[in-house]
Amino acid sequence: MGYKISSEDIDRLVYAEHYDPFSVLGYHVNSAGDKALIRAFLPKAKEISVVLDDGKSVEMEKIHEDGLFQCNIKPLKKVNYVFKITNYEGYSWEQKDPYIYPVVFTDFELHLFSEGNFFDSYMRLGAHPMEMNGVKGVYFSVWAPNAKRVSVIGPFNDWDGRINQMRNLGGAGVWELFIPDLVEGELYKFEIKSNTGALLKKADPYAFRSELRPNTASVVHDFNKNNWHDSEYMKARDAGNNLDKPVSIYELHPGSWKRKNGTDFLTYRELAVELVDYVKEMGYTHIELMGVAEHPFDGSWGYQVTGYYAPTSRFGSPDDFAYFVDVCHQNNIGVIMDWVPAHFPTDDFGLARFDGTALYEHADPRKGFHKDWTTYIFNYGRNEVRNFLISNALYWLTMYHIDGLRVDAVASMLYLDYAREAGEWIPNEYGGNENLEAVHFMKTLNEKVYEKFPGAYMIAEESTAWAGVSRPTYCGGLGFGLKWNMGWMNDFLRYIEKDPVYRKYHHNELTFSMIYAFNENFVLVLSHDEVVHGKKSMLNKMPGDDWQKFANLRLTMGFMFTHPGKKLNFMGTEIGQWNEWNYQQSLDWHLLEWERHQQTQNYFKALNKLYRENPALYQKDFTGDGFQWVNCNDWEGCMVSFLRKGKDVDETLLVVANFTPVVRHDYRVGVPFNGEWKEIFNSDAMEFGGSGVGNAGSVWAEELPWDYQNASIKLSIPPLGVLVFKLAK
Repeated sequence: MGYKISSEDIDRLVYAEHYDPFSVLGYHVNSAGDKALIRAFLPKAKEISVVLDDGKSVEMEKIHEDGLFQCNIKPLKKVNYVFKITNYEGYSWEQKDPYIYPVVFTDFELHLFSEGNFFDSYMRLGAHPMEMNGVKGVYFSVWAPNAKRVSVIGPFNDWDGRINQMRNLGGAGVWELFIPDLVEGELYKFEIKSNTGALLKKADPYAFRSELRPNTASVVHDFNKNNWHDSEYMKARDAGNNLDKPVSIYELHPGSWKRKNGTDFLTYRELAVELVDYVKEMGYTHIELMGVAEHPFDGSWGYQVTGYYAPTSRFGSPDDFAYFVDVCHQNNIGVIMDWVPAHFPTDDFGLARFDGTALYEHADPRKGFHKDWTTYIFNYGRNEVRNFLISNALYWLTMYHIDGLRVDAVASMLYLDYAREAGEWIPNEYGGNENLEAVHFMKTLNEKVYEKFPGAYMIAEESTAWAGVSRPTYCGGLGFGLKWNMGWMNDFLRYIEKDPVYRKYHHNELTFSMIYAFNENFVLVLSHDEVVHGKKSMLNKMPGDDWQKFANLRLTMGFMFTHPGKKLNFMGTEIGQWNEWNYQQSLDWHLLEWERHQQTQNYFKALNKLYRENPALYQKDFTGDGFQWVNCNDWEGCMVSFLRKGKDVDETLLVVANFTPVVRHDYRVGVPFNGEWKEIFNSDAMEFGGSGVGNAGSVWAEELPWDYQNASIKLSIPPLGVLVFKLAK
């Protein structure tokens, strides 16, 4: 096959429908081994000569008017030649033949991919600069099992899908082609002819870089050349269990944290200076980035992804993004990114109906289309789709040293009837509403991540009562390391937004979280979702006059930072942002011209310092022996008191919180030990804009049992305030 060409093969080439152009194009030797020919299909060529390795030139014969050329030569010892091409405008150039290079994908890799176990599939699929047979170029491969033909298109071939037709590697549905002399930075897409004859121009699902929106082409990028300087950080991160470490996350949207001249985005490299310095000064342990993977629409905040493997080009190149992460790590700041495996947009250049069929999504809209978000839902039952997503998670952790993934919209993945009415969903094989395929996907995902990166965080944004989300898979759990505590967030915000005069009637909303606090490894979250769409900023949620609003905000954060669970706060809250978050503009940094906003910012610094320096606030977040109520029954006074405990009993802290604007003098609180209890934190301190009510630095315990404790102390409790005490050593 290949030495002689049939009319059928000619038609397939001319009409760009050939599944194996290598069988007829390139270099071919007859069965006797004494004759050879070279064949090329270049529709825009008027004349072509073959320049052989010894410098001899052989003119090719045009055997079909649409651009099929052929010449006979003696068999070559080394297949190495170039085409000298002249077009109809008289312009000439030389190019190498892409149809002489061997298959790159191995049979074993194809088998792994088909069975869903090729978890570094990004090392093959996509566009990879490499050298083959001593020639530099770019290797392209893509999964499109139902396509009639796939081509690589770009400026290098005038976006003409007839020129660089790919070969189908068989049952796996993978197409590949090595194009010599292409370099990093080349634009490209895949042109797919579907079985219905439709021509689709698709961005590469595995593209490692994308054009800046509104352009949608993929860009050749070599992710192997990043120069990292964070080896010590990474070694320490993966040395052991990170669940007993402090985690205070600053969630931010890179496009609206701060802007140059009020309009221009900061680049990754500028963020590596300004943001890193800021986060370090504020004392956060981690940042969480919204909208890092490429997305076409700014208004989606990055949650409608088209480039799962590409850091968004809004802020610079992938190399710039790697530099940003590296600088974060050098400053001991972890980087968590939002990851969206629940759904993807319907844009025609993206994953949607990728090869003319429902490939990444379910064909049946009852399983494959999300009405509320008008997006497609991944088909988790398909091996190659699971491969795509799990490989993607591992890619970010491997190639960009990401420290954790916050997995978006887990509830929508778990339930087949999520946001659907009766008759709009299909039960599973047992008649239930659980998405068993998604459950299998998530368990496999978490197992593979923690197997390779034991110090990473896999964080589920999950809002239902599904049991064991953050429990190991060998215990029947989903295998996540952490889970957002949406129950605490909803209950607490309902409580704190009420006028203090009514809070005593809703005391259970303040205390109920401790009923289930240790059922999961929780992260307490006050995220971007709580400060948009008319929900008001955190400061503006608070009742009362301006003084009380700031006091309530300090009370909110003080209670949050002393409550069991890791912490996440959205940008802007720490400066007392009055306005809701707007993704189209910067935070209101000018507020820091006012003293009370400076005081609020300083309060957050002090809170993070308190949190990091006291192991009792983080070592036992997920076990009941790290927390003990002292008094949770003073609903009339809207008061709570509790102990936080670390591994060392000497680190025990007493927390007392007053949710009314009334000062409580001579308020007795039980303590476990006699001695001097130092007031190590007071949210009402004047330096934070408070009224300065406190206890002169410390109080001495009396041998008077109280609140089921061995001793007690008498306190002055500030209005809308949180106090933290520690036994003096």
